[in-house]
Amino acid sequence: MNKSELIDAIAAGADISKAAAGRALDSMIDSVSGALKQGDTVNLIGFGTFMVRERAARTGRNPRTGESIKIAASKNPSFKAGKALKDAVN
Repeated sequence: MNKSELIDAIAAGADISKAAAGRALDSMIDSVSGALKQGDTVNLIGFGTFMVRERAARTGRNPRTGESIKIAASKNPSFKAGKALKDAVN
């Protein structure tokens, strides 16, 4: 399912226009992104939790030359599925 198919499903399920469903989806994505940018977690009971995970700096290897390179520490968005979502999939 891509973004436009998701907008169609939201519009049909909530009985609203596709334009309103698109604005609602964009607003939700912006809100989650903003919260993660500030270092917060977003917990949607039954669906899952969006969080930021820290990756430590490490040494990697260039596969072409074999030389060691330093990989900087970074923050990565992460999602952990909730119980209801896991049960729905299984």
